[in-house]
This record gives sequence, structure tokens and C-alpha cells, in this order.
Amino acid sequence: MRAFTPRTRRAAARPAVTAIAAAVLFTSVQFTMAGSASADETPSTPPGTESTSPPPEVDGNANGLKLRDGATLAPAKVLPIISVVESEGGEERREETSESLKFALQAEVLFGKDSSKLSSAANSRIAAVAAEIEKQGAKKVRVFGFTDNLGSSAHGDVLSKQRAEAVHGVLEKELAEAGITYEIRGYGEQYPIADNGNEEGRKKNRRVEISFPRGETDASQN
Repeated sequence: MRAFTPRTRRAAARPAVTAIAAAVLFTSVQFTMAGSASADETPSTPPGTESTSPPPEVDGNANGLKLRDGATLAPAKVLPIISVVESEGGEERREETSESLKFALQAEVLFGKDSSKLSSAANSRIAAVAAEIEKQGAKKVRVFGFTDNLGSSAHGDVLSKQRAEAVHGVLEKELAEAGITYEIRGYGEQYPIADNGNEEGRKKNRRVEISFPRGETDASQN
């Protein structure tokens, strides 16, 4: 959240998402009532482009696949099964695929304006995510911070990293005995999920995402 500079930067283009997981796309949206840091220099795997299971091999000569002479099959592509659950005000969002979970918490519910200091209500929200991480048996967790496109890009990069580190600090305390490896990054204004042209969209873009693959515990229950 960067209101100190009136200049508006042009939003970075959101990359195309490559999603490979299950064979059918199904999206359901359900509404419920429910430190110092420096900017990252070496790019990580961008949000939304994580590699998953490879697509299945398809035999164009198999029985049941009747193609016209000269016709060929397009490359196989498998889309993920996704469930999206968002609080009524959009403060919290849970995205679930057959292989991973991602929680997005808006900055307003965690921090003060242009701050990386956690609010009094932040710990309980982060602790709830930690409980889900433990339940899923995850061993690698990604904590990414994002901002809107107001103010300077450099400031947004640093602030988003500081916020990611603050959330990581709570997760690490809650999951001290879980043997988890963390990746903490600040992406600033990159990878917006809403329109930065209005405050409603900028509010959604100011967020911290916590994502992790499903672990053996969850897989054994399916």
C-alpha cells in the first residue's frame, strides 16, 4: 500500500499462466462471512507458473480417435481442478488444485498503511494458515509479497519483501517443529490479480500469498 506518491506507474503485464494438473477444469467460487529488507535480484519461479504433472501421452492412432486424412492432434494439455473460496469482503482467498494450496491475504488485514509491522489481528489469521500447512503435511512453503502500482517500483519491491518476511516470521514460530523449507520473496507491483486503475483493484493487489504443495498426509486421504 503506497499512497505517499501520487504518480501512478503502469502495471506490469500479467504473465500467461501455464496450468497442468488434472484433466478437467472446474472452478467454483464460494463466498463466506468469514526488519529491513532489500529488493530481490534473482528471479524465482513466477507466481502461477509452477510446474506440475506432465500431460498424458496421446496416441493419435488409438481406437476411438478417428481423424480425417492429414489431420493431426494438438499437443496434449491438462487443466487443473481449481476451487476458489473468498471471504465476502475479499480479505482472504483460498485457491486449491489437485496438487497445491494457495492463501492470499490482503495487506489491509495484516499491516498498517505503507508498513510491514503486523497488526494485532494478523497473528491469528496467519496461524490459521499454518494449521492448514501442518494438516497438509507440506514441507516447502512459498511466501510472496505484492503491492499495487502506486509510488515507485523500488519502494514496492522492498515493502513487499518486508511484508513477506513478517508473515514468514509468524509461520516459522507456529511450525517450528515441522521441518519446513521456506522461499520468501517480494514482487512489488508485478503479477497483479486485479485492475490497478481503481482502488478496489489495487486493494486486491496489495497482498501476501502463502502457497505450498499438498503433502503425503493429504494425498493418503484421497
